[in-house]
Amino acid sequence: MVESALFFAAGIWTVQQFPQLPGGWHWLVSVCVLVGILLRLKYRKAAIFLFGMLWAIVYASNALSNRLPVDLESKIIPIEGRVTGLPRQSDRRVRFNLTDIQGPEGTPKKLRLSWYNPKHEIKAGQYWSFSVKLKRPHGNLNPGGFDFERWLLSEGIGATGYVRDRPTPVMVSDKTSFFDISTWRQQLSDRLNNTGASSDTIGIIKALAIGERQQLSSAQWNIFRNTGTVHLIAISGLHIGLISGLMYLTILKFWARTGVLRWSPHYVGALAALFIAAFYAGLAGFSVPTQRALIMLAAVMLSVIWQRNVSLSKTLALALFAVLTMDPLAILSPGFWLSFLAVIFIVFIAGGRLQKTNRWLAALKIHWAMAFALAPVLLFFFQQTSLIAPLANLIAVPVVSFLVVPILLPSMFLLGTIPGLAEPLLLLVDSILKGLLWFLAKLADWPFATVYYPQPTLIAVAFFVLGVFILLTPRGLTGRWLGCLMLCPLFFPSLDRPEDGEAKLTLLDVGQGLATVVQTAKHVLVFDTGIRFDSGSDSGTSVLLPFLRYQGIDRVDKLIISHGDNDHIGGAASLLSSIRTDAVLSSVPERIDHISADFCRTGQSWSWDGVSFVMLAPGETAGFRSNNDNSCVLKVIAEQGSILLTGDIEKNAEAWLIKNYASDLLADILIVPHHGSKTSSTHAFLQAVSPNYALIPSGYKNRFGFPHQEVIERLDDLNINWFDTGRHGALTVTTTKHTLKLEAQRLARRRYWHAAP
Repeated sequence: MVESALFFAAGIWTVQQFPQLPGGWHWLVSVCVLVGILLRLKYRKAAIFLFGMLWAIVYASNALSNRLPVDLESKIIPIEGRVTGLPRQSDRRVRFNLTDIQGPEGTPKKLRLSWYNPKHEIKAGQYWSFSVKLKRPHGNLNPGGFDFERWLLSEGIGATGYVRDRPTPVMVSDKTSFFDISTWRQQLSDRLNNTGASSDTIGIIKALAIGERQQLSSAQWNIFRNTGTVHLIAISGLHIGLISGLMYLTILKFWARTGVLRWSPHYVGALAALFIAAFYAGLAGFSVPTQRALIMLAAVMLSVIWQRNVSLSKTLALALFAVLTMDPLAILSPGFWLSFLAVIFIVFIAGGRLQKTNRWLAALKIHWAMAFALAPVLLFFFQQTSLIAPLANLIAVPVVSFLVVPILLPSMFLLGTIPGLAEPLLLLVDSILKGLLWFLAKLADWPFATVYYPQPTLIAVAFFVLGVFILLTPRGLTGRWLGCLMLCPLFFPSLDRPEDGEAKLTLLDVGQGLATVVQTAKHVLVFDTGIRFDSGSDSGTSVLLPFLRYQGIDRVDKLIISHGDNDHIGGAASLLSSIRTDAVLSSVPERIDHISADFCRTGQSWSWDGVSFVMLAPGETAGFRSNNDNSCVLKVIAEQGSILLTGDIEKNAEAWLIKNYASDLLADILIVPHHGSKTSSTHAFLQAVSPNYALIPSGYKNRFGFPHQEVIERLDDLNINWFDTGRHGALTVTTTKHTLKLEAQRLARRRYWHAAP
């Protein structure tokens, strides 16, 4: 069974690499026939591999069929539906999911909507009538970035959009079913707000009790990240497994004393463990990670209920089959790999080396071995790991799993039935969490608490994990030294850095904004940092920093902020607070909190690794009133190509540049001014630059209509090849010593769930 499960998983993983799914029914019939032939010829493993592929394709095709039809995109349509899950509130907006939808034919079954400046309070379970404008699933696509489109697919969301104020939205009904989990979670959330829990811990309590993490502060998120304890504030396999295990062991210990012999303690314990796991998963809204944990637990407990003497390896194989059958996309989730590898390591270590060891010492050895073994998996998915995570988790895991969660579960039951009795328990949890948070905050302040590392290859991760397995085999076995050798590839990452005289530019996909990274052999320049949103998040945190860490960059030599508009300066504070930055230039240095912030001026120049940088604007005598026209304009000159970065200049600044620097404007690559607005990129300016490629930083179907059709026509008239981040994702240009190489993320790294350019 173990081999069959692995071949089934391999088939599913293979499909996740497809840029698009096969169409029509002929492939389905062909694969079914082929599977039958292979089974008849007793090629069982190959047949299971193909069946895994077949199931993944069928599942994905069904999920993609739920997406918004193209003819409904960007149109105002009337819909009705029920709010599900807990709405996410910010200063000016509420975001929520809508299901049970009544609307035009083709409207997806589940929507993710935003309502700006809502006139009513949105609660889970309410039934509303809205006019909405929808978009097909689409997200920023960057190297090392979060794949929003895959997340939408895994959540079953077929479109995103916003609620319009006209006609006025109407709440049709606020009556909910007794069995509506979202309503229960909403009531518990509201009641938790009225308890005596402090503002420092209420967000953590909600995260652990009902899976709602929106009230966690950014400072708390940083503490959990830097100490490697983020997993503790998500209701997932760890908490569900431990709480159900506690229930199982408790029943085993006390059931025999009841005198009820009709059912064995193991049978009753397994049923009770499943019940408490389902209850806890329900509190979390049956999120995807909790569903996965519940399936894994069910595979184990059902073998107990059926009284089958099944080996643990076969139980894990059954769990693998069950998880991937329910959700083939789970194989792309970090939690999937961490959960299965953690269980495998625990079983392997406990069975091979710890039979005669003291329990506490054994637990300590397992803890440290797992932290070491899973580190490369964390580096692969997140490009960071915490050096103090073993110490932090040594204290935090028992506190949360054996104190906080066991108290919270009966508290939630009491809060829903007899709120007064829940108050003392919640105050106890509040005190425990305050102490834990203080401890973790002290650890997080340690130097080198967190290590950032370029993404290792899959081969390096696989070798490292296998090497750890070899090192953990009992002493005396020959060949254990090979384990040390297998660890080595992880420590020698392959970095795609330019050579001397070459430059590599990446125009990041930050939506309607600009963020660019220019790399030479030994230096890094960042030109603009994207937007800051009303919710408090920004492109610096969500796009720029993940990209830099993915590239193995831990220092920025120079940051240039072209001007003070939010879509250019919005991520600067996050960048400056998170990564060493040596120098800052800007047309608005007074708005940047950095000791060396200075004005960008015409004539500034420097050279890095055989690549020249020249500032062409703003000129001191230009005298523009417009902030856009005062943008910093930078030219990058490599041995075999040049790049012109223009900020948000418009036609007046373009005319000034033509007048004063006509001979210097010629460039192979142009970052199109002002996101492709019709007030920029004049015919004369485009002729003066005469680029081979024009790269447009704009958001997908943005409200400004950028890039404007007039600009596209000008580019086409001059036979200039153009790419748009909204359509093509992040754009990377490398000026090698022989040619210019351009790569569009949405073309080069496309998967079947990504929107076509």
